[in-house]
Amino acid sequence: MSRAPRAVPSHARRKRVFKAAKGFRGRRKNTITSANAAVDHSLQHNYIGRKEKKRNFRALWIQRINAACREHGITYSRFISGLLKAGIEIDRKVLADLAVREPVAFKALVDQAGGAAA
Repeated sequence: MSRAPRAVPSHARRKRVFKAAKGFRGRRKNTITSANAAVDHSLQHNYIGRKEKKRNFRALWIQRINAACREHGITYSRFISGLLKAGIEIDRKVLADLAVREPVAFKALVDQAGGAAA
């Protein structure tokens, strides 16, 4: 029975792993067993990090909106509740941007939300 040459795929696989392990310290960058484990962990952390980023930004937007609302004498929860009752559908990303860059427009939204909540 003839022998199947497998050097090309295994070299390609190792090359791919070492490229992903570039910048790691110690054996993690140049020993295939350690590099495999390190790259697997790094990919898991990358996946988790992409989810955490969304959570972190939403929390940041809420903090910015809350701070801007309190300058106008209303709490965040009353503001969001007022926007829903007034039928204004703006997401928190845009609200936070308005609070920082367009304080006059944000004040108008606060007035509308306060009127709808009362």
